[in-house]
Amino acid sequence: MYKGIYIAASGAITRERELDILTRNLANASTPAFKKERVSFRSFLLPPAQGISIPGRVMTGEAIVVTDYSQGEMITTGDPFDLAIKGEGFFTLEGNLYTRKGSFLLDSEGYLITTDGRKVLGTDGTPLYIGGGRMEVSKSGEVSVDGTSVGRLKVVDFPRPYKLMKVGDGIYIQAGTDLPVESDAEILQGMKEGSNVNIIEEMVRMITLTRQVESYQKMIRAIDESSGKAINEIGRI
Repeated sequence: MYKGIYIAASGAITRERELDILTRNLANASTPAFKKERVSFRSFLLPPAQGISIPGRVMTGEAIVVTDYSQGEMITTGDPFDLAIKGEGFFTLEGNLYTRKGSFLLDSEGYLITTDGRKVLGTDGTPLYIGGGRMEVSKSGEVSVDGTSVGRLKVVDFPRPYKLMKVGDGIYIQAGTDLPVESDAEILQGMKEGSNVNIIEEMVRMITLTRQVESYQKMIRAIDESSGKAINEIGRI
């Protein structure tokens, strides 16, 4: 009986973990370029009890949190420092970091930076200097200030599946050995990529998971009550 409790508890724990991920997705539904996450689970067998011929029972455990890198909705802002990648790829930042969140700013020295102060790199590997002029960005990523070219955005992509690790707000580092390659995605100026979280889908999934957790809890109580009843009745014999 106690194995049944362990199995039901493992199911409840994994569903609660998935609820945590869903809650985080919903909280970032309006965060630019946020990529929703899913939990991948694995199953494993408990060994059968000694002297009993029935097969081992299946338990569930968390395997890995998977990021969905599909593109979010393109939102028009009109801000010349808002850049969106249409297609697959990432902006390159100093420190071998990557992001799709193109809500950029200028620092006090005139360099193009992220909202947390990381400089954006050009294809020559150096930070893009904008100064105080009017910045224009072509679909190919060519950056010009007051009509004069100052460089080209370094937009790269990686082989699938992505081996990226999140290290900040929409910022990733390459966790594998695959080298980045140049992306042929388009750059859209005056636009930003929205989150790829579908609120309705997430809410429906959350309701389903909540009911599953409640079912596991009822199962645990039922097994526990049956076990207590069996012990009491055996004690009367």
